[in-house]
Parts: sequence; structure tokens; C-alpha cells
Amino acid sequence: MSDGPRGHAEQSAGQERGRIVMAVERAHPAEFSSYTTRSVEEAHDAIAAHYYDLRLEVAGAAADFATALSVVDLGSLTVGDIFFGTEMRMSFGEPGVLHVAVPFQGSFSVQQGGGSVEFATTRSALVFDPGRDIRIDTWSADCQALTVKVDKASLLWQLEVLLGRTVRRFPLFEPYMDVSRGPGLSWVRLALWTLLDKDVPHGLLGHPMIRGRLEQTLLEGMLLATDHTYRDALAAPVPAMRPTSVKRVMDAVQELPAEPYDAGRLAAIAQVSLRTLQEAFRRHVGMSPMAYVNEVRLQRVHGQLRVTAPGTTTVAAVAHQWGFVHLGRFARRYRERFGESPSQTLRAP
Repeated sequence: MSDGPRGHAEQSAGQERGRIVMAVERAHPAEFSSYTTRSVEEAHDAIAAHYYDLRLEVAGAAADFATALSVVDLGSLTVGDIFFGTEMRMSFGEPGVLHVAVPFQGSFSVQQGGGSVEFATTRSALVFDPGRDIRIDTWSADCQALTVKVDKASLLWQLEVLLGRTVRRFPLFEPYMDVSRGPGLSWVRLALWTLLDKDVPHGLLGHPMIRGRLEQTLLEGMLLATDHTYRDALAAPVPAMRPTSVKRVMDAVQELPAEPYDAGRLAAIAQVSLRTLQEAFRRHVGMSPMAYVNEVRLQRVHGQLRVTAPGTTTVAAVAHQWGFVHLGRFARRYRERFGESPSQTLRAP
């Protein structure tokens, strides 16, 4: 039996290892899908099933229309290879995701909302936000493209892991990603490999652990291969390792965020004085220990509301589940953190 703060820390570490094992057991392998059709309606339905409910219009020779689509679902990323056989126009919109697209041959344009028209080529991928209403008016007849949908919440979480701190604002991405060389070319080739693995019987992506690691690598790779508002921070020297006291508290809170923590209990977990812990968190995390507790709880609530069907639960139930008692204060913090009310997140498709 373990007693005292050290015993609690060892117990927490053991629980964390158990949580990781259970997460791997619950993980799923990659899911592959392929479609070929000469029907515009069937092409629309296939794209909508994996990407967006879009307006799809044949702009070139209708007799040449022949859609070929291959897709692999990696969890927070959807990677696809698409070809239409003729000139196309399309428009779509969906919040909560980013999109990266690059043609293997041919070209296409993208306009976000009322912004300028940007052109993708075989050397320059386009990074855009479908939440801003996307128009594609010049998809060439010979265009075949890699198209990757990325969940924003997962990308933000990965950015926070790389930086080792909380990020208050989602990064703003430049529209172009150089895929002719360096990290951009590596990222595209890695994404393409996931599609090629569908033709390998009993391939590696059939293993949940490999799928999960590849998903994480693609998220990290996108952050390192694109230009965005946190790019310089990612390129900065790696900060000094956090003190053991800080790590003990972070591990305990990540494992059991709904526990009724207070400053004294966190200091006991850290095995240091409260003043020492507060100073260590300020220096190495950029917030107080209790602010970190609230941040982790908000992230858990946000993630659960995003994947819960409306009508099956309430905001209050989810908030209470993750340790929030004062709903008014919770709602205010939630809106400040995510830019929308928790009920809006729950109602979103």
C-alpha cells in the first residue's frame, strides 16, 4: 500500500499507464472506402459521406464525367484522392475543420468567402478553412488531387502538446504550402502512403496503434510544414524540461480532471509548497495550477459536446460530469475559450 503524496503520485502514474493501454484497446484501425461512378448524384453522396455536403456542378463535357474517389479515415484526418474527368465547379462550407488540397496533375482554384482567388498547382498545396464558405470555380478536366480534411480541435491540441502550453487562439494559416521540397513534400508523401496501404492485405494501418501514431504524425507534420501564426514558436529552441512537481500535477489532472481539486490538494500531489508550485506553473505552464485544472476540464467538455448527438444529453450534465459546479461561470469561461456557447457546440452538426 502507498501512503502520502509520493504514493498518490505513483498511483496516478499507474492509472495513467492503464488509461493509455485502454485507449489503445479502444482505438480502431483505418477505414478505407473507394467509389467509381458516372452519376453526379452518386458522386455527391460519396463526397458528402466523408467530407462535406456540397454543391457539385459539371462545367465541362458531361459525357466525360467519371468520378473516382479513394478515402482513408484516420480519425481526426480524412485523406482522399479524387478525379472527375471533366471541368467542375463546387461550393461547400463546414465549421470546425481545415482542408489541405494539392493536385497530382492539373490545377484548381479556391475562394474563401469574399477573399481573393488562390490557385493550387502540383508544387503548391492550398490550405483553407471550409467554415468561410468555399468556392471552386476552375477545376481542370485533367485534375487529380490529394484532399485532406483536418479536425481543428485535434490540430489545436497537437499544437499545445508541441509547444508545451495552452494556446488561446487557433492558428491562422497562410494559403499556400510548398510541396515541391522539404517538410511539405514529406507530408504529402506520408499522406499518400496511407492511401496506398489499402492495397496491402493485412497492412500496417489495420493495426489501431499504427493508425493512431500515423494520425498524430500527420497532425504534427502539418504544423511543421505550413506557415502559420505559431510557426516561429515551434521553431524556437526547446524550453527546459518542466519540474517533476509540475508534471505530477499535470498527470494527475489529465487522468482525473473532475476530481474536487483545490490549491492545497494540488500542492500535496506535487510534493512541494503551494507557493513553490504556483511559481513553477507560472514559469513553465504560463498559468496557475487551478487555471490549468479548468483548462483541462473545458477541453474535455468541448470534446464531448462535439461528438454527442443533440437531445441525448444536456450542457449541464456534461459540465457537471467534468467537475464544473457553477454553470454561469462555466458558460462564461467556455465562450471565452472557444468563441461560442456550449449549447451552440452541442447543436452543431
